[in-house]
Amino acid sequence: MVKKDWLPDLDSADGPKYLAIADSMAAAIEAGDLRGGDRLPPQRDLAARLGVDLTTVTKAYDQARNRGLIVARGRAGSFVLPQDVMAAGPPPRDTGMNMPPEVEGGSLLALWERTTSALLSAPGAGGRLHYVPAGGSEADRIAGTKIFERVSLASHPDEVIVTSGSQNALHAIIGAALAPGDTVACGPYVYPGFLALARKAGLKLAPMTRIEAANLEALCRTRKIAALYLVPTNDNPTTTTLNADERAAIAEVALRHAIQIIEDDAYGLLDERPLAPLASLVPELGWYIATSSKIISPALRVAHVRAPSLRQAMALAAVVHDTNVMAPPLNAALLTCWVEDGRYDRLIAETRAEAKRRQALAAEILPPASYAAHPCGYHLWVSLGDDDNAAQIGSALAGAGMTAISADSFSADDVRAPAVRVSLGGAIDTAGLRRGLTMLSLYLTSAGPLPPVI
Repeated sequence: MVKKDWLPDLDSADGPKYLAIADSMAAAIEAGDLRGGDRLPPQRDLAARLGVDLTTVTKAYDQARNRGLIVARGRAGSFVLPQDVMAAGPPPRDTGMNMPPEVEGGSLLALWERTTSALLSAPGAGGRLHYVPAGGSEADRIAGTKIFERVSLASHPDEVIVTSGSQNALHAIIGAALAPGDTVACGPYVYPGFLALARKAGLKLAPMTRIEAANLEALCRTRKIAALYLVPTNDNPTTTTLNADERAAIAEVALRHAIQIIEDDAYGLLDERPLAPLASLVPELGWYIATSSKIISPALRVAHVRAPSLRQAMALAAVVHDTNVMAPPLNAALLTCWVEDGRYDRLIAETRAEAKRRQALAAEILPPASYAAHPCGYHLWVSLGDDDNAAQIGSALAGAGMTAISADSFSADDVRAPAVRVSLGGAIDTAGLRRGLTMLSLYLTSAGPLPPVI
């Protein structure tokens, strides 16, 4: 039964309306006004009742799915997840998050168990469960320098800060390096985690049609740019990778205009030949983030940040401590062990191989040139042309355990765009992946509506 009496309160909202709708939904679930199994109003109906456009409600439902609050069940609609599903156990398959593919027969679980057991049985193991110095232990910061060596980025342990994942790193960098009102250059589509942080911090976004030196230079003629945010390899969501020449040209512009570079290199090490980051070209301006959650497992909440200087590293460590205290010490120690003994590279190689296998399946099923992808990545950027029905595609693919997130969720200027990011990662099996990709292929090769996945 549709929960017809639920209506989000937008009167007190001071931010984007789609976030206010998602926040209101979360509050209603917490208060018990929405319960597990309740069917939410159809998006068109809710848009009409609220007096907002359909895009706003679609983005709100996408946000709610991203937070694990609701699940889409094709034409049946969207339903509130039971509280016990939200609170414990494996997440719903349709989480909306871009997760590394689960490697069948991979070594991650066994390595995690063995390494944890070894850490906790070693002399002085109790120290693994205590607080660590602000910014991370020396051993974990040294491990960060070794990770950076893999992308030809020289660093000193004192310039490296350990954070609880890349989202914590981005939050801390904004707090340490930027102020409300500062303008950040970016692409037209941006990782939603950064969008949310930037808006909350009162930053102004200056999206370029494409991240390239010429566009950045042109932007600097009309606006004071404090920083540039980018995902240099396998951009989320567009899958774009900046080549070495373009990186050098952008670094030159940044140096000339004293623009800080926030380099969120979440997928860089999945590339078989990782490119040197912009931070290696202008180290005095570069904030470089390498995370384990996008290349090994989202459960491994550890990222390493290379700050432009010792002073800025200390400022970053202070913000990390104020907001999150520290990265999980046992997680950090686990990752450090793997970096030191080579298993870190082995785990990344397993993720890379599985991503390439899934990309091969996509290439087999989808029409040629109908999407963009990185050969070692696990998401696709699919342009829908004039026949835009992102919500329908998302609902249909959810039935196969896949996620398709509308470009609207990534838009830096809230302009509607006919495209979706399709994730090939997570725990979906080959049969489910094949079903979902076949469904997407049917949509891309016909003008008719998609049937539900059964």
